[in-house]
Amino acid sequence: MMTRRMGLKAAALLGVIGIGFGAWLLWPESTIAAQELSGLQASADRGRYLALVGNCATCHTAKDGAPYAGGVKFHTEFGELYSTNITSDAETGIGAWSFDDFHRAMKHGMRPDGTHLYPAFPYPSFAKMTDSDIASLFMYMKTVAPVKAAAKANDLSFPYNLRFALRAWNKLFHEPATFAPDPNQSAEWNRGAYLTQGVAHCGACHTPRNFLGAERHELAFTGGVMFDEVKPGKYREWSAVNLTTHPTGLGHWTEADIASYLQKGESERAIVHGPMIEVVLNSTRHFEDADVQAIATYLREIPADAPASGGTPSKEQLASGKVTYTVHCGSCHLPTGLGDKGLGVTLAGNSIVQAADPASLINVILYGPRLPPPPFVSERTRMKPFGKRLSDEDIANLVTYVRASFGNQAGAVTPAQVNRQR
Repeated sequence: MMTRRMGLKAAALLGVIGIGFGAWLLWPESTIAAQELSGLQASADRGRYLALVGNCATCHTAKDGAPYAGGVKFHTEFGELYSTNITSDAETGIGAWSFDDFHRAMKHGMRPDGTHLYPAFPYPSFAKMTDSDIASLFMYMKTVAPVKAAAKANDLSFPYNLRFALRAWNKLFHEPATFAPDPNQSAEWNRGAYLTQGVAHCGACHTPRNFLGAERHELAFTGGVMFDEVKPGKYREWSAVNLTTHPTGLGHWTEADIASYLQKGESERAIVHGPMIEVVLNSTRHFEDADVQAIATYLREIPADAPASGGTPSKEQLASGKVTYTVHCGSCHLPTGLGDKGLGVTLAGNSIVQAADPASLINVILYGPRLPPPPFVSERTRMKPFGKRLSDEDIANLVTYVRASFGNQAGAVTPAQVNRQR
């Protein structure tokens, strides 16, 4: 009798929880209304600059495609997504959208018809933008030449292909409030925070995500993972570095280092590499000097933090890796790891070397560095690929040695991690 009574109570409790969750999920969504466009200080010219800051072209312009016509493929753990047409075409683009429609997409990730956009479109970051900046961006997009290009169909696995589920995702993970300046910080710091957290959406790549694809705010800016397609159906993983002041991140960088990297693609600490190339070429090199300095100021004050980055290296791994380093790497990167200018970049305190996910460093060794075309960065000897010369175990030991030497503080790497990148 007691067991039956407890079972009924449990069923009743689950019923109440289910009803409550259903009511919460189905409750009308509240949205932050846009101000009247006519009352905002906005201009298409300002919007053009914000489109550069937001790197809109990289995500919305396919290779050999028309500007902003969409069709860029994104590989995720949930399936494939394609960017949409944001030209002024009224039928397949956003030419028929009102400012309210555009504002709702940027703040809430919602289309004019009320359906939800996937957060691969980084509206969780864009929501921090002011109405004036959103209005400027809207005015600029209205000037983009119309291109008739219907959106490609996404290919997401169940249940991620159910758009209505994003209603729950937004309630759990999305905060549409505009960025609020910190009165205890300088105007420059606040400008840098606004750009980094909002329109430039740096956290979209540089923050780890949970199993539902939401940014883990407790590890904000400590590094992330992304993919690019090397050939149809084959994807390579890359690691976005830690942007906090942790020694494995930007702890050794100066504000001048950060500014030079964003504007020129290289600094005393690093040369732009991998998917970040498009960000620099299409976006950050166009930033106003004051904005670059503001971002550098903000990044240099993010409290140090880092996720776990692998186990403790064994003595055998380190000994084997040191031999491989001496034979294949030491002449350019030097026995000290400091690098010979024009030959090898410094490995000491290098953010790519110490990333929690070693994917980018493994890619460099397997395939050679993916660098921007000259003359964007200074002429230098280009490292050859070692994928055919070294085994998975050789590379794992080499990467482990480099990550644990020259003052670096990252964990061990396994042959399985190397093989995954092949």
